[in-house]
Amino acid sequence: MRESPAAFDAALKALLQHLREQAYEFITVSPLTHAHVLVNRQGTAAGNPRDIFGWSLSFPEAALPADLLELLLLQGLVVREEALYRSRVRVSSFDGDLFVHSAFPTLANDAVFFGPDTYRFLNLIRDHLPVAAADKPLRIADVGCGSGAGGIIAARLRVGAQITLNDINPLALRYAGINAASAGVEVDLAPGDVLSAVTGDFDVVLSNPPYLEDDAQRAYRHGGGDLGRALSVKIGAQALQRLRPGGRLILYTGVAIVDGVDHFIREMEPHLGQAGCTYTYAEIDPDVFGEELERAVYRHADRIAAVGLVAVKS
Repeated sequence: MRESPAAFDAALKALLQHLREQAYEFITVSPLTHAHVLVNRQGTAAGNPRDIFGWSLSFPEAALPADLLELLLLQGLVVREEALYRSRVRVSSFDGDLFVHSAFPTLANDAVFFGPDTYRFLNLIRDHLPVAAADKPLRIADVGCGSGAGGIIAARLRVGAQITLNDINPLALRYAGINAASAGVEVDLAPGDVLSAVTGDFDVVLSNPPYLEDDAQRAYRHGGGDLGRALSVKIGAQALQRLRPGGRLILYTGVAIVDGVDHFIREMEPHLGQAGCTYTYAEIDPDVFGEELERAVYRHADRIAAVGLVAVKS
């Protein structure tokens, strides 16, 4: 049971510090791959931090330092299951940084996800983040930030940037703030829908929105109507209106291709034209989440593609 918000944050920061001291690294895979790995390891208890905080395996009491285990238990971040324990959070790594997010499986409505899409998004940022002017730092917003990875990596790449992390999910903002503090990155946390709680314009808006049709409408996964693209169009259109002259939108998302047609970029083109933007658009991966095509809502889709839109305002 959680004692206080401060104690909850302190427990997670202690966990991240412990994992850093252990030189922890874990690349988080897709849910389907994760499920396959768990089947292959059925009946195996965790033997190291990657098993506990990466693969979400149950673990014996001796697997963690006693004081850390007690901290995590008090805050409900670890739960007891008969003679073993299980973590309710996972920790992923990217370029030396660690990011706490929800344990597998991510079934809760407020689950916070980090996975293959996150890595593709971070690489898109690395490839397209603009250079700051000599006389002023970049003002950067990460919309729908989840774990905060996009904004944190942008801060690593552009030291001195002013970073705003935005999400409608309070737990996501909580984890994002902890991840930023653990990384030594200063950020502003902005709750609310898109940039409704933030004033002013930005040099860069980053976003990796959810893009699937999810029956449970979980925040990290549900992209709204139109086969999951509605939220991406909404974020993209609103972000373009909040860019400074010369500002840049870096948006990673997925789109269901129907009869060979990408309706996401078709719907974005009028907004890009109205904002006076030049842009590049490309498929980063032509085929992701193929298992979704088994669902009736996707019966007319050819595939789901991961795409990157980079738009620059004239």
